[in-house]
Amino acid sequence: MAALGGNALLQRGQKPDADVQEANVARAVAALAPLANAHELVLTHGNGPQVGVLALQSASDPHLTTPYPFDVLGAQTQGMIGYWLLQAMQNALPGRQVAAIINQTLVEAHDPAFENPTKFVGEVYSEEEARTLASARGWVVKPDGDKWRRVVGSPTPQRVVETRLIRLLLLSGAVVVCAGGGGVPVIRNEEGHLEGVEAVVDKDLTAAVLAEALEADALLVLTDVPHVVRDFGTPEATPILRATPAALRRETFPSGSMGPKVDAVCRFVELTGDMAAIGRLEDAVAILDGDAGTVVTPAGDYGGLSDLRPGRR
Repeated sequence: MAALGGNALLQRGQKPDADVQEANVARAVAALAPLANAHELVLTHGNGPQVGVLALQSASDPHLTTPYPFDVLGAQTQGMIGYWLLQAMQNALPGRQVAAIINQTLVEAHDPAFENPTKFVGEVYSEEEARTLASARGWVVKPDGDKWRRVVGSPTPQRVVETRLIRLLLLSGAVVVCAGGGGVPVIRNEEGHLEGVEAVVDKDLTAAVLAEALEADALLVLTDVPHVVRDFGTPEATPILRATPAALRRETFPSGSMGPKVDAVCRFVELTGDMAAIGRLEDAVAILDGDAGTVVTPAGDYGGLSDLRPGRR
């Protein structure tokens, strides 16, 4: 399974125009197509910038009595981004079946994350702009590097509701694009029915939950940095090339960026005993071969494809 970071669609500072994002998707798919040629591939993706843009448009639309809720916006972005990835993957893999589906992710109704929003969404602003928007729209805003962004609750994913459907698509030989933006967050209400909630689920944690349920051989969290870095931003900064989950969990990483990625790969390795990695999107093939990225395994070693479980590559 490969989990695309938000940079695959929109790099920091770029305008969120459709043509910009489609060009970025084409580059992302060029890096991923070799994986799909050689392996079964499930592809997840982020939606932070996109859902933020739609939220701002919705909040500013004078024709709406109230803005669209975040579960609806999440579904909209899954359809939009799924379409771009679907088409680009079909163009890169003529004759291969590719499916892009909308997913719901089950969360707990009383998750404490609802009271402490931490998930960045939308565009970046100066502090003054962010505080003005927060006052006008009732947002919570926090610093993200040298800029400011809106934050919303990010409850822990429990299960992707459509996991069985994804498995059926994989068994049919399709490349599957799914769980975009972590999936649409839903709870089970007192009648036992699914109901959307105002939140954004972390995409990497959802990818780990889904990869475990699908019995994936490997989870690749693909972003815009070549490795996880110890003591990032200091003179002692050093890349981590191989690690065990326990060793990575002893390190400290920013909660709004690298922290959830590290948590996701550690969780997957701890629960399955298989390989996970964090690295650059363009290095996806090299990461699976063991030649790039930060690779996490139970013993902290990895020799490439030969170390994956026999008969399931």
